[in-house]
Amino acid sequence: MANESYKRYNFRIYPNIEQQNMFAKTFGCVRFIYNKMLADKIEYYEKTKQMLNNSYAQYKTEFKWLKEIDSMALNNTQNNLQAAYKNFFKRPEVGFPKFKSKKKNRKTYTTNRKGNNIYIKNGYIKLPKISEIKIKQHREIPENYKLKSVTVIQVPSGKYYVSVLFEYENQIQEKELKTFLGLDYSMHDLYKDSNGNIPNYPRYYRLAEERLKREQRKFSKMKKGSSNQKKQRIKVARAYEKVANQRKDFLHKQSRKLANEYDCICIEDLNMKEMSQKMRFGKSVYDNGWGMFTEFLKYKLEDQGKKLIKVDKFFASSQLCSVCGYKNIETKNLSLREWKCPKCETFHDRDKNAAINIRNKGMQMVFA
Repeated sequence: MANESYKRYNFRIYPNIEQQNMFAKTFGCVRFIYNKMLADKIEYYEKTKQMLNNSYAQYKTEFKWLKEIDSMALNNTQNNLQAAYKNFFKRPEVGFPKFKSKKKNRKTYTTNRKGNNIYIKNGYIKLPKISEIKIKQHREIPENYKLKSVTVIQVPSGKYYVSVLFEYENQIQEKELKTFLGLDYSMHDLYKDSNGNIPNYPRYYRLAEERLKREQRKFSKMKKGSSNQKKQRIKVARAYEKVANQRKDFLHKQSRKLANEYDCICIEDLNMKEMSQKMRFGKSVYDNGWGMFTEFLKYKLEDQGKKLIKVDKFFASSQLCSVCGYKNIETKNLSLREWKCPKCETFHDRDKNAAINIRNKGMQMVFA
């Protein structure tokens, strides 16, 4: 069965000074139009109690410099604001749209392909209103992929990236699920699998924590707004970026390894944000990257017609004996890492036993 699917590729780009200035102008314009349109919507609602359907085009006469940048970037900003504004009235719990701050160090805008206004070839990418920019294209794009849109990103370290969205016709061929693996979440090791293996996950944030603190202290002691503080801010951002890139690289490689080896991988459906808040393990959960890992694992499996199965988080994976099914309530004590089943006398490693139970539960869900 064929269906339209989408895939993003992220590439680093190397704009020259003139192109950087154009990016800065575009970032500024999309921020301005978002804030201006939002302010007018709020003012109109306070007066009339009705929603204002304003458009970026109506501001071009008064603010002529808006004509200098890519109109699709303004159009996408308008669409994003309108969606957020309407969504608030439908679901107030999501929160009211916030004004965009000039002080934010991560800047983005999105543009769409029309005709040949965007293309990638010979190590360069062409964007609307901007000449060809050098791009580090680390992977080939299949010929049947159609370029749909590009998001330009400037990260806090000052580097530039493009996130390119492609559309393609996906021929889904579901694979017969024969090999299963269960993964039990581990804050320290990332996971332990149902075969008893751990990925030897380097805790990148913890390893770099002292250096990060040192650079952050230097930044906080510098005069606000000074050139030295700006340089130090970039130095801090690059240090954090390095940790994030190390973690991401490891998680990509590990998820690729598992996706290639197994047809179906079973995990617990955990809420990592809730876990970090309730258990006060914020830094450890952040350093772990479990949420990112499971996202990578999901799409890598699905690309091969395989599956990621999520078992309910309330399933007693740690308490059940994976051999006879006996429920040992003593394992509620997290410090108990090994235990012997009173019924069948099987000796269990807590995490491996949980992973086996997760795998078995996932298999039941598949073949139910």
